[in-house]
Amino acid sequence: MMDWTDRHCRRFHRVLAPDAVLYTEMVHAQAVRHGDRERLLGFDAAEHPVVLQLGGSEPAALAEAARIGADWGYDEVNLNVGCPSDRVQAGRFGACLMKEPSLVADCVSAMRAAADIPVTVKCRLGVDEQEDYDGFVAFIDTVVRAGCAHFVVHARKAWLSGLSPKENREIPPLRYDWVHRLKRERPQLRVTLNGGLSTVEDSVAQLAQVDAVMLGRLAYHEPYRLHLLDCALSGRAPKPREQLLREYLPYVQAQLDAGIAIKHITRHILGLFHAQAGGRAFRQVLSEGAPRAGSGLELIEQALAPTRSAPTATAATSAAAGASA
Repeated sequence: MMDWTDRHCRRFHRVLAPDAVLYTEMVHAQAVRHGDRERLLGFDAAEHPVVLQLGGSEPAALAEAARIGADWGYDEVNLNVGCPSDRVQAGRFGACLMKEPSLVADCVSAMRAAADIPVTVKCRLGVDEQEDYDGFVAFIDTVVRAGCAHFVVHARKAWLSGLSPKENREIPPLRYDWVHRLKRERPQLRVTLNGGLSTVEDSVAQLAQVDAVMLGRLAYHEPYRLHLLDCALSGRAPKPREQLLREYLPYVQAQLDAGIAIKHITRHILGLFHAQAGGRAFRQVLSEGAPRAGSGLELIEQALAPTRSAPTATAATSAAAGASA
């Protein structure tokens, strides 16, 4: 979710899902060490619980980045060894590290020694020619010995060449049974399942066999699904889309007052009225108006107008939902 789940996105998602655990976009350890920390690490207190996701393969650098994350107030730090993009591979981090379990273990060990918050790992089932469950579990067990007790598993393998990141999210077959088996055989671990979940029903059903589910792009592109899943898990009644957006507006105004251009915020709410009457006009008004200098909350009011003139959709018409929860 690099360049997507920034602080403005996460603050919006907190309105939608009060009980979800929120994750940052993946940030390279060297950027945390040497970059603009307020831009990379800053977050609103309402985001808690919030996890800092790191990329990297140098134990010392990751350890320092984890310590910095803890000092900034993050609740957890997560090492991403599941991203298959060329950009990530070129830096020797992400999914290619699944071929180096001992190095991942060294990274986790160093991070745990440096930070007093939990250190977790997000991974795939394997990469390239890795096709057997025993190899996947061997990777997990190696990292467990370094002290990791929580794994977020994207239930597909990844091809490090020949497939784009998008294709790696769609073409390798889902193997939920591997993740279920991991939880059965290693009940002491916290296991979160990621990949392919697209409805409230499917997501809730998975919780009978794993500890949690994580959704990324679905929750981003169709954020109301995130709200519906949070409601399904909490027992709260769903709120109308406009009400949720209005609960977000005080934060938006505070950011505008701080000099943040509204285009950096509205890009995260474009999908709120996905598949709803008036939704296309909502997106169009925001997309065209947000880049204009001086645009403020009145732009959001203009975007909402077409959704009010359309028939009101019930929660049942948007029953498919997903989230990181």
